[in-house]
Amino acid sequence: MGVLTAVVLLLFSFSFSVEKVFFLMGTYAIVDLPSEEDTYRAYRIMKEVEERLGPFLEDSEVSLLNKRAHKEWIEVSPLTYRFLEEAKRAWKKTYGYFNILHESGASPEDILLKDGRVRFRKRAQLDPGGIGKGFALEVAFERLNLKEGFLSLAGDMKVWGHRRLLAVKNPSGGVLAEMINSKDVCLSTSGNYHKKHILQKDKDLIQITVAYKNCTLADAYATALFSMPKTLRRKFLKENPSVGVLEIYKSGDVYISGSFRRFFSFILIRSQDQF
Repeated sequence: MGVLTAVVLLLFSFSFSVEKVFFLMGTYAIVDLPSEEDTYRAYRIMKEVEERLGPFLEDSEVSLLNKRAHKEWIEVSPLTYRFLEEAKRAWKKTYGYFNILHESGASPEDILLKDGRVRFRKRAQLDPGGIGKGFALEVAFERLNLKEGFLSLAGDMKVWGHRRLLAVKNPSGGVLAEMINSKDVCLSTSGNYHKKHILQKDKDLIQITVAYKNCTLADAYATALFSMPKTLRRKFLKENPSVGVLEIYKSGDVYISGSFRRFFSFILIRSQDQF
């Protein structure tokens, strides 16, 4: 790394005075906000999302829906209702590749929403995993109503109101890319390197990072795009020009879309022969 590059990255290694790490949704959340009060408020907001949507929590609304919604209408909180609306929207936008009911042989078409109540057309199991963390970040961002901040949950992050050094992990370990955002952005990364939990059509693709303005959809899009064949990914990106992607292939090739580049003033890719 050249001296000038190192200086540029150091200048934008920004952090507020109160950065804390919390355990949420089975992973670690980094909350970096201007005050300690805001930091704990962000934690409580995201904790509420976890308590409403956690499929392994006995008292969560998702658990209640999984048990009873195929039999009767269930009244849910506005938070859970909105979550389901967003999941149905993502399913339509991604040609059906994003599906929170995929493991039960149903689709979001089988989720009926009416006046704050939910019912399933058939027995089904909601799996919020491919969208829940992005949704938690977006809800926290909206409720905090702060001019600037940084939130992350595992492979999802949101930065707003300031420029900051961000990074995309290398599937083989370490850092693949470092970037400085030029505007507010959500990043969501998806891959199968820890466990084979996403059905894949493009076997050469090993990781994808989505840059977008909304974290809920960035998370869902990352899940869906990783699962799509390459030709369909390119079709989606053409139809949704505000969505940016950084794709990593087994050969060592890295593809960065023009829309991804527009979110950043600086991108440094560390060279790799193969992954």
